[in-house]
Amino acid sequence: MIFAMRMTFTRRPGIPCGCPPFRIAIMLIILATLVSCSPVGPDYIHPEPAVLTAYSVQTAPVQDILSATELVSWWQLCHDELLTSLIVQALENNSDLRIAELRIRQSRAEYRMATANQAPGIDTKGSYTSSRRSENILGSTRGTTQELFDLNLDVAWEPDLFGAIRRTAEQAEALLDAVRENRNAVQVALLADIALNYFELRGNQQLLQTSLANIRVQEETLALATGLLQSGLGNRLDVAQAQTQVDLSRSRLPALHNNIDQTTFRLALLVGIAPSQLPRNLQTLKDLPVLPTQLPQLLPTELVRRRPDIRQAEQQLIAANAAIGVAIADLYPRISLSAVLGLQSIHLTDLLQFGSRYWNAGPTINWSLFDGGRIRANIERQRAASASAEERYRQVVITALNEVERAATELHHEQNTYQALEKAKATAVNAVDLATGRYRSGLTDLSEVLGSERTLFQLQEQLITSHRKLAADTVLLYKAFGGGWSVPNVPNVPHVTPTEDHPK
Repeated sequence: MIFAMRMTFTRRPGIPCGCPPFRIAIMLIILATLVSCSPVGPDYIHPEPAVLTAYSVQTAPVQDILSATELVSWWQLCHDELLTSLIVQALENNSDLRIAELRIRQSRAEYRMATANQAPGIDTKGSYTSSRRSENILGSTRGTTQELFDLNLDVAWEPDLFGAIRRTAEQAEALLDAVRENRNAVQVALLADIALNYFELRGNQQLLQTSLANIRVQEETLALATGLLQSGLGNRLDVAQAQTQVDLSRSRLPALHNNIDQTTFRLALLVGIAPSQLPRNLQTLKDLPVLPTQLPQLLPTELVRRRPDIRQAEQQLIAANAAIGVAIADLYPRISLSAVLGLQSIHLTDLLQFGSRYWNAGPTINWSLFDGGRIRANIERQRAASASAEERYRQVVITALNEVERAATELHHEQNTYQALEKAKATAVNAVDLATGRYRSGLTDLSEVLGSERTLFQLQEQLITSHRKLAADTVLLYKAFGGGWSVPNVPNVPHVTPTEDHPK
């Protein structure tokens, strides 16, 4: 770095050019000029990952686009007050979210500490000492007692000549923003997990109710077989087969109850409360919510600006880039300015007099001339860390795009599966009616009825499972698009005032 400066000074009568205040003034002007220069190290350049302009699968029909406002609070599309209340409770009580918010406070304090180094430090100190010289020494002052009163201000400042402090502040600010984005990512994942577990709970409850209903049908079949046996038209094998089917269906009930309990416990943990504090109506049977067909239609470039994990990765890259400048600044000298201004007197009554003043000021230069290559090795380390952070940023972007593609594909195929299962169920209901009628008429044996019933029951369970998976796949697609939090300064995304102001 080369600095050129031309200054012209006019000597005033009575002020010698060599006096300390004049030299200090010249030094301050020079330092102010140097500090205004750009800091060393590379300036951050936003990387442009290889992002496609469109997805390989269509996430939604053009006429059924989910708005950005709805994506921010996608759970309201379920029109389920209980789910909404669980999410509201989780935003207040979830421990992971609280920890993420506390980390923001910690990072904000670290940012303030980094920026505080740009300003001079001023300390004040006062002291009183009393001393007595020995009488058994030589000198005219032996045996005398002396008091000393001292009051001073200590001013210290390190001019940021080459930008080390500015790069450190830049790094701290980026890390603060990264912690903020981590909190947003935690919220996105939390809201999706609550909905997924809620849907699983409702699906397990429906499976339980369907199993109980099927057991009642099987008990009616058992009663029919027993009645035919008693009337001499049946046989013991049919009764035994019907009883076996009833017992087998009943054996599955404990597992279903356990699944409901375990899902309830997970929900309580996500919400941040004890299981006993969950709403009582959570155990009341309720149908799975039907999510709308509207799906997000954000372009890949918009997705990169919206997802909090991508934004977090970029802030970490900015911090790693700033760390290079901090390391490079160690190659250059560091200048510290210090001054002590004070009052000193042997009598307290004279302390505030003009003649009691004293001062001490001057610069200190610290420059590492030989360190065995430590500084340059650190520069190389920071450059490698920055390159690694950039590669991780690109990886996060590709992963996000992949999640959107997978979620959209899963949802598309599950919709086809659900429609096929609905048709198969209608056919299976008709098959059970026909088999039961034939058995009553003595045209077939009970195995045909039992086989038809098993097929129908399996289809009913598969239909419930597919419905639950449809809801889960929709939520996973919302999550893949970064739904669940608001993004300022992104097109078509509403701005929500953050809970904590940015320190800038």
